[in-house]
Amino acid sequence: MTGALGLGASLMAGTGSDAAAAEPAAHNPAAAMERALFEPVTGRPTNLSDLADGLSTARGLFSGARYAALGSALPALIATAEATRNAATGRTRERAQAAVARAYVLATELAVKQHSEAAGATADRALIAARASGDPRPVSDAARVLAITMRRAGRNSAAVDFLARTAASLVVEKGGPQADTHAARVCLLMTAAYTAASGGRRSTALDLLQEAEETADRIPVDQSGKPAGLFTISASPAEVSMYRISSLTALGTPDDAVPYVRRVDPTQLANTERVARYLTDTARMWHQLGDGRRTFSALRAIEHTAPEEVQRPAIRTLTADLLYTPGSLPGLRAFAVRTGAVAA
Repeated sequence: MTGALGLGASLMAGTGSDAAAAEPAAHNPAAAMERALFEPVTGRPTNLSDLADGLSTARGLFSGARYAALGSALPALIATAEATRNAATGRTRERAQAAVARAYVLATELAVKQHSEAAGATADRALIAARASGDPRPVSDAARVLAITMRRAGRNSAAVDFLARTAASLVVEKGGPQADTHAARVCLLMTAAYTAASGGRRSTALDLLQEAEETADRIPVDQSGKPAGLFTISASPAEVSMYRISSLTALGTPDDAVPYVRRVDPTQLANTERVARYLTDTARMWHQLGDGRRTFSALRAIEHTAPEEVQRPAIRTLTADLLYTPGSLPGLRAFAVRTGAVAA
């Protein structure tokens, strides 16, 4: 993993809890990261280029839905980023703060997926470092994941308001990256919409989705064809349609979400993690509609696309719920056992 992160042998250097933090995390990918919050590994400063390479590789692990590898790598990455920041001054320190923020954003994303209580702590650290960086993009990244933890804690209205304020604070500076700013706003609006939907605020959710869609349609795609966005989420029209599926399902009107399933071309989504999220949203939609066959088909597609996704607590719960609903689906029990939803 040291080589994969591109930070050299110093990234994994340390004593005591360092070895524990690097233990395999197949059953709980967030375990090493959780432990490191209270028993930090020892990090050594590095240059910003190597730190950026390490952060990019860690994001690649998340985007590829390789959560066990990400969980094992995060303690050393966070320690290195913090050591680099602590040893720096001026503009170099600000850029290192941005790296610290995004390392904690990845930690929060992982913690949320694993239903870990550490998500609140990592999101808070992400926002503190992001604000110290003076860069609005890491601030948007951190605000988004903090709002997700607020939603999961039942503070839906506060989370929506927080995201709306953050989105409104994004200003296109003269000569600045207009597309990036609009993309950041779209990402915040989509998250705010789903948060509002989870709290039953239908009109607010739909208004936010409409604004996100109109803004996303105006964002040009760069020469590489890669959609703009934040660190772990893109701002493409396909992504907005995906959020419509999840939001309408959360609102209890999954039949309204069905047309949007056909609008999403998975190849237009940014990466494996996003495709798995789309399949998860469609599985929940079909399950709420009582269509067990299509639900199971979506679950199997998740396993084929991102095997570690089906072992997440939320997907195991959905699988177990499907298993105990009336009707027989060939292969479902074997799938449930294979993914850990039920005991063998």
